[in-house]
Amino acid sequence: MSLGTVSNVLNNPEVVALPTRQRVLEAIDRTGFVRSTAAHQLRVGKSRTVGVVLLDIANPFFAEMVRGAEGVLRDNGYVLMVCSTDESIERERRYLRVLEEHRVDGLLITPVEHDLREVAELAGRGIPTVLLDRDGGEQELCSATVDDIRGGELAAGHLFELGHQAIAFVNGPSSIRQCADRREGAQRALRRARRRSPATLREMTVNALSVDQGEKAAIGLLSLTPRPSAVMCANDQLALGVLKSLSEAGVAVPDEMAVVGYDDVSFASMLSPALTSVRQPKYELGAIAAELLLEEALGSNHKHRSVRFEPELVVRASSGATRRGAGRAGQPRPVP
Repeated sequence: MSLGTVSNVLNNPEVVALPTRQRVLEAIDRTGFVRSTAAHQLRVGKSRTVGVVLLDIANPFFAEMVRGAEGVLRDNGYVLMVCSTDESIERERRYLRVLEEHRVDGLLITPVEHDLREVAELAGRGIPTVLLDRDGGEQELCSATVDDIRGGELAAGHLFELGHQAIAFVNGPSSIRQCADRREGAQRALRRARRRSPATLREMTVNALSVDQGEKAAIGLLSLTPRPSAVMCANDQLALGVLKSLSEAGVAVPDEMAVVGYDDVSFASMLSPALTSVRQPKYELGAIAAELLLEEALGSNHKHRSVRFEPELVVRASSGATRRGAGRAGQPRPVP
């Protein structure tokens, strides 16, 4: 059989008759042949690879987003090259450089900082780029986001509606846009609560959105005077750390301190007590971002657009429902 026939089976199988295609594939299996992707890329100018740059792949929120993106991209013949920045701008820059060197066909990214100029410059050099869980601001970039301002307002508002007046907010670095938006939402809920009572919201900023940082934050908030009766966390990783430290200190949740997280990752409902959290459509975020990327990579008349999802408060045992305000009309109900 000719080299041209083998090439067509590998690259354009629809033009080869089925019996011939089967003979070629059997020969490939028998000989252990592996195609050189580098050589193929030189010929066709496509790597069939998409780079994914995330803040922390260990966080189930980001892992679920990757699953959503992978499902769409896999069905279209692409593979993912996943990079975790651990919220480091230096690491993000290094990964962007490496992905460009590998000539990826597109990029999905949750940026570390507010400034998107470097990402926009990469897109300007011909790499289709979509922002994951982050809007593009003034930059001409597609994005798939959740309204984090509304999410922060839901989380803090829930605690104020339950009658808590002194609330702590464990938040991540302000350079991360999601943390800044969730703070803005919490402040909105605070202003509304102050129309009824002398409510307070004390922010504690940690270095990373991780379990160990949540543990350290909980130790700090237990020393506050007056001690807050509730704590809102910028994500579920922080909330898990807070719950762990409170348990070790003998502080009953929610009777002595209510806890609310953010993201509603897989383990939130499995904790004891089960964690109240703001749910984001994680899988759907990744899937729609991948669809936007394919639109840009394959469409000649592509126009940048943003898709925004609405968050949902999922009430569980960690925030309790025994204080003033529980059971009011319009209040979210607990889920199993």
